[in-house]
Amino acid sequence: MGLFSSQFANVVEWQETRDDVIFWKWNNDEIKKGSRLVIRPGQDAIFMYNGKVEGIFESEGSFDIESEIIPFLSSLKGIKFGFNSGIRTEVLFINTKEITVKWGTKNVISIPAPNLPGGMPIRAFGTFTCAVTDRDALIDKVAGIKQMYTVDDVKERVLAILDQLLMKWISREGKDMFNLQANAYDIAKGIREELDMEIYKIGISITGFNIQSFSYPSEVEAMQRKVASQQMIGDMNRYQQVSMIDSMNRPGGNSGGNMATQMAGMQVGMMMGQQMVDQMKGASVITPQTSLPVVQQPYQQQTYSSPQVQGNGVAPRFCPNCGQPTNGANFCGNCGNKLV
Repeated sequence: MGLFSSQFANVVEWQETRDDVIFWKWNNDEIKKGSRLVIRPGQDAIFMYNGKVEGIFESEGSFDIESEIIPFLSSLKGIKFGFNSGIRTEVLFINTKEITVKWGTKNVISIPAPNLPGGMPIRAFGTFTCAVTDRDALIDKVAGIKQMYTVDDVKERVLAILDQLLMKWISREGKDMFNLQANAYDIAKGIREELDMEIYKIGISITGFNIQSFSYPSEVEAMQRKVASQQMIGDMNRYQQVSMIDSMNRPGGNSGGNMATQMAGMQVGMMMGQQMVDQMKGASVITPQTSLPVVQQPYQQQTYSSPQVQGNGVAPRFCPNCGQPTNGANFCGNCGNKLV
């Protein structure tokens, strides 16, 4: 028995000590008079005689084999237990519960990708669920030659064809090779359908298949993080402004804040230098405060409001009203002011 507890001749049962076993075969030398059959929840008991199925029992409980089981067996229902004699038969216990199995690709899978001659190397991880749905196929293909069948046996069959299915459905549904997780549902759905058709040949159905994650080479993941950080920065001017504000609000500051402050200072210095160059060229100047051009006003001559020069018969050299040269005239040629 090894893995399971010792089975007595008068009790036919499967004491499940592991939850990864799909079926286990009770094959003591003989079933004696007074024996009982015990079926636990999630179990089916199949009586086999000379390699042929004699009866299938699904209801849980404890049953007297002579009075409650033998009458329903096709070839043995006429047999009566003697005082010391017994029946040499096998009882196959099947786990009818749904079992969840973790899977992961054994090797790196190279998926064809544009501009990548060798393809995109990836790994994938996830889970699948399985359950026995065809007892006849299970007995015919597996149980006839095995003492028990475990999840690892099913997993081995799944992994044998999983790489090819991943390549097929990633190429078909993986619209973005660098973001396969976005299409994981469609990829997993296609894989489950084909995987179920293959594993059903031994009487087991793949009831669910999930892809939890895809793994890229470290170089590709580093490039993804770099591109994502650049996209998050966006406008460099805005990044510098936010960095300067963060450094001002951060208590004590740090090297990152100091660098942001230096970058902001350099930017302001460059703006001021550009303004000075524009002023020297006589161009319009953009002020940081209003961002509106300052137009230089043309020179306006100063007007004088000096009192009239008292007439002494001599005209002044310049008009006391507008400042224009008089050239000895009695009236200003510019404003008409009387000079003498």
